[in-house]
Amino acid sequence: MKAKFNFWQIISMNIGFLGIQYSFGLQQTNMTPIYSYLGANPEQIPLLNLAGPMTGLIVQPIVGAMSDKTVSRFGRRRPYFVVGAVLCSLCLFLMPHSSSLWMAAGLLWILDAANNITMEPYRAFVSDILPEKQHPVGFLTQSFFTGLGITLANLTPSLLIMLGIFGQTARTANNIPYATLAAFSIGAVVSIASVMYSVISTPEPALTAEQITEIQAQPKGIVYVFRDIVQAIRTMPKVMRQLGVVYLFNWYAMFIYWQFVTLCMAKSIFHTSDPNSVEFVQAELLTGQINGTYNVVTFCVAFVLAWLTSKTQARYVHSISLFLAAAGLMALPFISDKIWLVVPMIGFGIGWASMMGTPYVMLAGNIPPAQTGIYMGILNMFIVLPMMLQTLTFRWIYQAFLHSNAQHAIVFAGVLILVAATLTLFIKKNHSIS
Repeated sequence: MKAKFNFWQIISMNIGFLGIQYSFGLQQTNMTPIYSYLGANPEQIPLLNLAGPMTGLIVQPIVGAMSDKTVSRFGRRRPYFVVGAVLCSLCLFLMPHSSSLWMAAGLLWILDAANNITMEPYRAFVSDILPEKQHPVGFLTQSFFTGLGITLANLTPSLLIMLGIFGQTARTANNIPYATLAAFSIGAVVSIASVMYSVISTPEPALTAEQITEIQAQPKGIVYVFRDIVQAIRTMPKVMRQLGVVYLFNWYAMFIYWQFVTLCMAKSIFHTSDPNSVEFVQAELLTGQINGTYNVVTFCVAFVLAWLTSKTQARYVHSISLFLAAAGLMALPFISDKIWLVVPMIGFGIGWASMMGTPYVMLAGNIPPAQTGIYMGILNMFIVLPMMLQTLTFRWIYQAFLHSNAQHAIVFAGVLILVAATLTLFIKKNHSIS
């Protein structure tokens, strides 16, 4: 019987998510502008962002499977937190010093791999420690820190400029704004500090002698890791297969949003597409502000969603949240006054809060506890596969059907999330597996 945790213990175990998502927020808002500053054109953006889906596809299930079989005095999951956090911090520090487009792209590959090494075992960590009745608050606390971390990351450059620390047009020799450089340096510190806090404050429960014997008796080596992944995919629960279909539309859309929102704001609010203009820098800052806005909403509603999920079926909570996100995205490109951008971001923030927590609640009671890591990794494969598909197909869609218009791309993303919201209603009710 797992011991019940109090609220502050759940906060402590999840505070490392603040650093992970601070890093993710910096990527969301700044990678497209950084690529643009280094000379990329809009059609190249999807391919340059291939790092996220590729590393997620490879790293997440492997790390999940490895952490299931890890026996160490530091725990099963925590060693992966530390390794990932160190690599992440190094990449964040180096990113704004990129001297070329391909240096930035290479660092993004390492950064995404590091984030995946940390984040994948983190999902299993929460499921390992908390009793099933506390899964909603455990996973949606991660949504809370997702919102807070990404909010701080998105607002940091604007705050540095507002405080007069850097000028709006001040740039380094490689054309990167000094405010962006400083934000990445701050992110490097936040990433390692928050993860280490969780590692130190929340020890993992010791494995029983029977569990250790069972793990040590299993065959080891990368070949067997891949065998376990293939076997888990073959036998995955029905709810997971249904979530995979929802994720196909959901995460294809999210990757479009992150890649094209700055270009959309540049056209709809500032009427420019020139990355060397002052207006484009203003669009980048505005993107940070609206991304910060929806993430403020995310950390404000995360515990409300946790309460709702404990009172009704998680699929209803998730579907309604996705409908609100879809409506927000479809409205976004038609707003020409930035004051009104807060309205669609409220709906989008509610959807984002649910995306980052509710599916894990739906899955956690449906998988064998001894395979939590591998199944959480496979669920995250369902995030990166549509992202990879987007990088390989969206350039053609963008040119042939959306007329190379970033505003059309954002509307298209909203339609895809609307499809995901509808499909969520068909996911069957959870049945616990012990």
